[in-house]
Amino acid sequence: MVHKKFYLHCTQCGYDVPDFGEWFAHMQKCPKCGCTVVDVQYNRDNKEIKDLINAKNGEATSVWHYFDFLPLNDISNAISRGEGVIPLDNWKFLENYAKKTYGLTIKVHAYRNDLNQGTGTFKDVAAAVAASVLKENGVKEYCVASTGNIANAFAHYLAEAGISLSVFVPNDALIANEAEVNSYGQRLYRVDGDYALAKKVAAEYSQKFKVLMSGGNTDPMRVEAKKTMVFEWLRQIGEVPNVYVQALSGGTGPIAIEKAYKDLKGLGLVDKMPRFIMVQPSGCAPMTHGWEKAKEQGFPEGWLNQYPIYENPVTKVPTLATGKPGTYPIIAKLVKETSGEIIEFNETHLVDVARLIAFETTVRIGPAAAIAVGGFFESLHQGHIKEGDHVLINVGEGVRRAPDFVEEMIYTTRHINSVDDCERFDREDLRSQLWNKINQIYQ
Repeated sequence: MVHKKFYLHCTQCGYDVPDFGEWFAHMQKCPKCGCTVVDVQYNRDNKEIKDLINAKNGEATSVWHYFDFLPLNDISNAISRGEGVIPLDNWKFLENYAKKTYGLTIKVHAYRNDLNQGTGTFKDVAAAVAASVLKENGVKEYCVASTGNIANAFAHYLAEAGISLSVFVPNDALIANEAEVNSYGQRLYRVDGDYALAKKVAAEYSQKFKVLMSGGNTDPMRVEAKKTMVFEWLRQIGEVPNVYVQALSGGTGPIAIEKAYKDLKGLGLVDKMPRFIMVQPSGCAPMTHGWEKAKEQGFPEGWLNQYPIYENPVTKVPTLATGKPGTYPIIAKLVKETSGEIIEFNETHLVDVARLIAFETTVRIGPAAAIAVGGFFESLHQGHIKEGDHVLINVGEGVRRAPDFVEEMIYTTRHINSVDDCERFDREDLRSQLWNKINQIYQ
């Protein structure tokens, strides 16, 4: 079916939804079978993606560089703050660590989502595309359930689009997240319960008032936006690293990467998908525990639907506090297909990781990003990273909304009464201290 530049293909019954107007009119469900998962298909030759990927630095200024392969018809509806075109930093200090400690020669890149100019997180590209699509289709009101970062990104971009947003967060959501949503003039509901309850109440709100609700990790607007990170890797470094490390809550990242590979099929730019190493905080790791059990049992029949549910999980990383992992069947399947792993990182070491990264790079990462970097160290220790691997760590956030976490990073202050209490300072003296903290985790 040809309708403008794209259509939405139902993954269950094969019906082609002609546009977002019909998709929204049916409350984001297939009109034929009620399925909530669709693939966006483009009526363009995918060879044109090559030209976009071959653009030089300076020619690409935002996610909308890939407009021809994003689900928006009129570029004048695009909302943007320069998100999506962010650097891949080569973190040689981690390469050196892998060589010195484990004898491995690898490459390591960090994808700097903290530099997104909207709210400084991995969610900005999704919010930019969603706000633009909603604006184009005349949507005036929207709602979303979130543990934090989606709330802020959507609040920001939907405010720019003139769309009213109601946000539902669990009771452990950070005050800083609440403040940011409020600052944009959007409504926040703090639900007396965990994230699962916040999603339940948001869904009831959507149904009661007939307000569209974010479709979560499989939402076509979010998936299409985040797939562009693969295009960016190809544009910036000419390849897709063969190992992808990400902190895991719901898992749009792997879903989006798979979609990018579908779009790039037959172009000779990519081969097989990277090994997905998904990392959860030790305080909330239901996917990890489901995965470990399935692996121990040899992945028996029905294993994808066997995972624990944790009510009101207690974790130092509220943005990753998804105790009811509804996307586990999707994520675990992708992890297994790529010979990857779902692991956890002991969150008592988050500050040690964040201090080290700030010292070595001057990049201040947030707690969820520290989980991802901690997952890199854990993967080395467990043997999940091999000789010759090219590892990409998704640095999903900075410290903008984690003031308490920033305060925990204080470690060089000395309280004095006079100059006699002072001594000469050389910051290089701290390096071994910081690395010893990491090494002690695995002694």
